[in-house]
Amino acid sequence: MQIFEADLTIPEHAHAVVFLLNSYACSPEGGEKPLPDIVQRDLASTLHQRSDTVVLLAFENDQPTGLVICMEGFTTFACKPLLNIHDVFIADEYRGQGLCRQLFERVESIAKTRGCCKLTLEVLEGNQRACAAYKKLGFSGYELDPQMGQALFWEKKL
Repeated sequence: MQIFEADLTIPEHAHAVVFLLNSYACSPEGGEKPLPDIVQRDLASTLHQRSDTVVLLAFENDQPTGLVICMEGFTTFACKPLLNIHDVFIADEYRGQGLCRQLFERVESIAKTRGCCKLTLEVLEGNQRACAAYKKLGFSGYELDPQMGQALFWEKKL
């Protein structure tokens, strides 16, 4: 298994990112809808233009097997950058083999190199397999004070 930071100027890497993210989008965890054509067309080039993005790929021989897309953010309470793990996808036939752990170890190494103080991610509460994997990797719900409860991830579409 090869794990590396994607070079989105390389057509094979760009194709693998779109293929894996589209596979994720088509899965129950991703909403069961393919990515719109414009996203499939423009995703790799748009990610490549962003300096705050880290894209990791896993390959077994010539087959793309895993993907992690991260975006750097900033935490004002620590006055330091953080790395948000935005998308994670492991192809069905490679799940349960430690690939997620390997990808996350690489993400953590990159985050430390960038001076990040923490990793963040969001996960659907019904995605029990992912929740269990993330807990095993040391992730937990975010809270400042137990009296105030855990943070909620909300959105407003524009």
